[in-house]
Amino acid sequence: MPVRKTYRLKDYDYSSNGAYFITICTKERKSILSTVTVGAGVLDRPKIILTPYGKIVDNQIIEMGKIYNHIFADNYVIMPNHIHMILRIENGRSGTPAPTANSILSGYVSTLKRFTNRKIGQNIWQRSFYDHIIRDDYDYMTKYQYIDENPEKWILKKDEYFT
Repeated sequence: MPVRKTYRLKDYDYSSNGAYFITICTKERKSILSTVTVGAGVLDRPKIILTPYGKIVDNQIIEMGKIYNHIFADNYVIMPNHIHMILRIENGRSGTPAPTANSILSGYVSTLKRFTNRKIGQNIWQRSFYDHIIRDDYDYMTKYQYIDENPEKWILKKDEYFT
């Protein structure tokens, strides 16, 4: 098997407080989570219509707050073949001990994938995920806006995950 390149920053503690931009893709980038549509009006914005799988993913993202009470999904979008999320970690809330370095994001994503796969009855996810450490307010707002504008990019076929 080919060796996977890690995009994680060496010596960065991924369990520290902060915000992270996450992208999770479906297996073989199959468009099974939603459809993106545009109404008939000139000013209509694209709308996400979740499939039954997408509804399960959406519900599981909401439920993740009960499992990880110190991680918050500040913004997310469920696209046809991927999810973008901003996850904010606030250690110290409700006495939750910080996990070991580099494990918190992997643990969150692994749990999200595992629980949705269980409810769906099959593995729908690509191995691994992409993450980006949000470094300042400008970076945060840029990623937040990217999530909000992703359906429009999909319609224009300018989304890098468009298939």
